[in-house]
Amino acid sequence: MKALVLSGGTGTRLRPFTYSMAKQLLPVANKPVLRHCLEAVRGAGITEVGVVVGDHHDQIRDAFGDGSGDGVRITYIEQPWPAGLAHAVLLARDFLGDDDFMMYLGDNIVAGGLTAAASDFGAHRPEVKLLVSKVDDPSRYGIAEFDASGRVFGLAEKPAEPRGDFAIMGIYFFTPAIHEAIARIRPSARGELEITDAIGEVMLAGGVVTAEEHTGYWRDAGTVDDLLDCNRFVLSGMRGETLGERDRHSVLRGEVLVEPGAKIIRSEVHGPAIVGADSVVEDSQIGPGTAIGRGCLLSGVQVEGSVLLDGAAVRGACGIRDSLIGRHAEVIGGRGRSGTRLRIGDHAFVELAA
Repeated sequence: MKALVLSGGTGTRLRPFTYSMAKQLLPVANKPVLRHCLEAVRGAGITEVGVVVGDHHDQIRDAFGDGSGDGVRITYIEQPWPAGLAHAVLLARDFLGDDDFMMYLGDNIVAGGLTAAASDFGAHRPEVKLLVSKVDDPSRYGIAEFDASGRVFGLAEKPAEPRGDFAIMGIYFFTPAIHEAIARIRPSARGELEITDAIGEVMLAGGVVTAEEHTGYWRDAGTVDDLLDCNRFVLSGMRGETLGERDRHSVLRGEVLVEPGAKIIRSEVHGPAIVGADSVVEDSQIGPGTAIGRGCLLSGVQVEGSVLLDGAAVRGACGIRDSLIGRHAEVIGGRGRSGTRLRIGDHAFVELAA
C-alpha cells in the first residue's frame, strides 16, 4: 500500500502565517504538522509516500528532502492550484499505479495510530474505506451516513441540514477503483473535482464503501484555535527531560522538555511545555500548553497555552495566553490584560500599551 499526503492549499484560515510559509510547516509541539502526518503513515507500515505540494513546495522539499530522515520515501507531486481532492489523486496517477493507497490530508493530527484501520482495509478491501469521527457541528464537514455494519449509504459535503454527525476525517483508503470513478466526475459548483463525488460514483457502480469510527483524538489543524488545541494535546503526551541548562533559581513543574542549548534562568515553567534548542527563558513564568521554538528569547514574560515559532522574542509582556507568534517576530512592553491573545506573523513588531 502507498500513501498520498496532501500538502497543497493556500491555508487562508491561517493567515498571516501562511503568507510566508506552508500551513503544513506550522509547528505542533515544535514539529511541523506534516511530520506528525508522516509519522502516522509510517506507523501504519507505509513507506512509499506521494506528497502533493502547492505554492510553498520549495519549503516543504527543503524541510523533508527525500523522506529518509522520516523513515519514508517521498515522491513530490505538484498541484499548480487547489482544484479539489480528487484532482490531487488524478495528478498522482502515475505514482499510485494500480496499488491500494491511503490518502491523508496533511493538516490532520490523529492520536491512536492507523495500523488497525490499514490492516482492516487490507484484509477486507472495500473499494473505499473512510475514517469518521463524531463532531458537534456537522455542517462544517463532509458527512457520511452508514448502517450498523459500517456500509456507507449517503454522503453530503457541508450540509445545511445534516442527517448525521459523523464527519469524514480526511483519512481515506482506496483501491484503484477510485481512478475510474474520478474519470467520470466533473467539476463541482466551486470548480473543483470533489472526492465525495468520486466516492458517490463508486457507490453508484455497486462498489463497497465502508466507514469506521475513530474514537481517539482528531483535529484538522486548519485554524489558529485548532492548531493550539493540537499543540496542547500533543504536549500532554510528552515526557519531560532537561537537555539544556536550568539554574538553581528556576523551577520546572510537570513534564517539561528543555532541548539542547536552551537556558532557563530565574524562571518557572509549568508543563506540559517545551523549550526549543538554543532558546533563553529568563525572569519569566511559562504556563502549561506552551511550545517555545528554537532560538527564541523570553524575558520578563508571563505566557501560557501558546506557540512561539523559531526566533521569536518577547520581552516584558505579561498575561499572554492562547497566542501564536511568528518566526522572528518581536513583542515588547506593557503589562497587558490577563488573557491577552496575539496572532502575529513572521518578522512583525508589536509594542503593548502599558
